[in-house]
Amino acid sequence: MQLVESGGGLVQPGGSLRLSCAASGFTFTSYVMRWYRQAPGKGRELVAQISSGGASRNYADSVKGRFTISRDNAKNTVYLQMNNLKPEDTAVYYCNAVRGQFDYWGQGTQVTVSS
Repeated sequence: MQLVESGGGLVQPGGSLRLSCAASGFTFTSYVMRWYRQAPGKGRELVAQISSGGASRNYADSVKGRFTISRDNAKNTVYLQMNNLKPEDTAVYYCNAVRGQFDYWGQGTQVTVSS
């Protein structure tokens, strides 16, 4: 089982990034997928969630209207499109796959929003 995030980096305030998380080793289409983030000195925060089929999506209030989660079940990949980024979005972003007692995590990708 493996989750590999990519797409992080340094961006100016107001800019955009698209994170990707490629999954392998498990039945991707059966899992709820989530993006979390953790800023320095803070706890891990749930940012967005998408159901196994993609019909249901939920967001943290702090990112509503700016971030969009999506998934391509044919490619076993989940995405997080982040627009109008703010300095407070700076964090390590983690991909998470959940199904019942099964809970898998990626290694994280750094997003830094700074001028």
